Amino acid sequence: MTHPVARIGSPRRLAIDVLAVLNLVATLGKYLGLAALFPIPFALWYGETPLPFVVAGVVTSGLGLLVERATAEASGRVGVREGFLVVALTWLLAAAFASIPYLFEGGEQLSSPLDAYFEGMSGFTTTGASVVTDFDDINRSLGIWRQFTQWLGGMGIIVLAIAVLPRLRVGGRQMMESELPGPEIAQLSERIRSTARKLWVLYVGLTVLQALMLATLGWVGIDDLMTPYQALAHAFSTMPTGGFSTQPRSAESFSAEAQWILALFMLIAGANFALMYRGLVLRRPQVFARDEEFKLYITIALVASAAVTTMLWAYGIAEGEEAVRTAFFQTVSIMTTTGMASADFALWPAVPLLALFALMFVGGSAGSTGGSIKVVRHLLLGKVLRREIDQTVSPEVVMPIRLNGSPVDERTIRAIAAFILLYIGFWAVGASVIAIDSAITGTGLGTLDSLAAAATTLGNVGPAFGPLGPMGSFAELGDVSKITMIGLMWVGRLEIVPVVVLLTRHYWRL
Repeated sequence: MTHPVARIGSPRRLAIDVLAVLNLVATLGKYLGLAALFPIPFALWYGETPLPFVVAGVVTSGLGLLVERATAEASGRVGVREGFLVVALTWLLAAAFASIPYLFEGGEQLSSPLDAYFEGMSGFTTTGASVVTDFDDINRSLGIWRQFTQWLGGMGIIVLAIAVLPRLRVGGRQMMESELPGPEIAQLSERIRSTARKLWVLYVGLTVLQALMLATLGWVGIDDLMTPYQALAHAFSTMPTGGFSTQPRSAESFSAEAQWILALFMLIAGANFALMYRGLVLRRPQVFARDEEFKLYITIALVASAAVTTMLWAYGIAEGEEAVRTAFFQTVSIMTTTGMASADFALWPAVPLLALFALMFVGGSAGSTGGSIKVVRHLLLGKVLRREIDQTVSPEVVMPIRLNGSPVDERTIRAIAAFILLYIGFWAVGASVIAIDSAITGTGLGTLDSLAAAATTLGNVGPAFGPLGPMGSFAELGDVSKITMIGLMWVGRLEIVPVVVLLTRHYWRL
């Protein structure tokens, strides 16, 4: 059998349908622009101008509609290969969309397009790293917009689109797996749209529940600062594991009861939503006890919390209930990549700081709104290491890797190993660039500060150490560092591989 050989000098055709990609991204942009309607009632209620949101909505939806119509002949041609580029471009578009209101009403601190885009990318990727230094200069409507962008990005605008746009059935599963963090998402239904809807219903339900619980603290006089506005704003920040706050001191200003509620919902948000749907909505609580990742996730959170509690008590930073609450809050916040703070941990001694730094690489569960490496990857990597040790003693024994009793394909194991290597590589390169730029611009970042800055943006955690700590700001960084961090946030949210695929020649050429 002979194979055709391309003639020397003949043009090579693109392997993806670019018009189909543009058409679908434009369609998503058209619907994404409608999100700008949400803060308008807040603007009118508080006597603020709704113009920034009107402009953002009109520009995004208008351009989306124009491009969609211009590429109408390519409608419906999106396949798995095109799905990678659709996801990547949609997140870049979403960050730009989020940044438009900042340019109008963000004041001098967000007047730079780079700073506004940084804040927009940080919101939609649920990172929570911020260049805001003066929270009094952020009005109520812009503040709720800043929180709302995290909430939209939490479960993922692609998943939302899958739930409402029938045309995404083609290639839909691939895009959903690229969007929901983790090696794969547990299959709740054969129909992608049905699955996405169920996840969104659970997501909305938990957000409403948390907002009501927080608001109740204000209504009964336990926490006068926790108004309905603050309750909604922080529910929008907690469930997507985002971390943005309307307060300059993050959650430190709220009561102990409010901090416990925030910590509880951060822990919930870091769990697998597909598992929670089966356990809570379908009333099958036994699935939690059977799921190996969930058990390891809770174990890490509790053990790390106990360790940090001991450190805080030993160093005299806090004691009693305050030490337990602060340690649990910060441990869960960093591990789930929420990044909210109940204390300025940047001032803590080196040992507890190193514990928080290590937690930046743990992440939440697969299928959660969290970022970073994910617990299931650590779990499977541990099983691989144990197998290698066991087979050193008994090389003739065949030992398949199992997760929840089911064998894991060796291809999945290789993919996990590749992901972790890529993750460490991106982190190392990002940290190097940030450290070099800091030395050139004189921003005063230490070695650990630079390492943490790269880890916190790639893992979508939020705060770092030193001047980039939870009560600090990323505003003083140089442009090179900010651009690097924007790239790390974007790559980290898309779980690296879909972006790396776009950089290969094989992706673009047949």
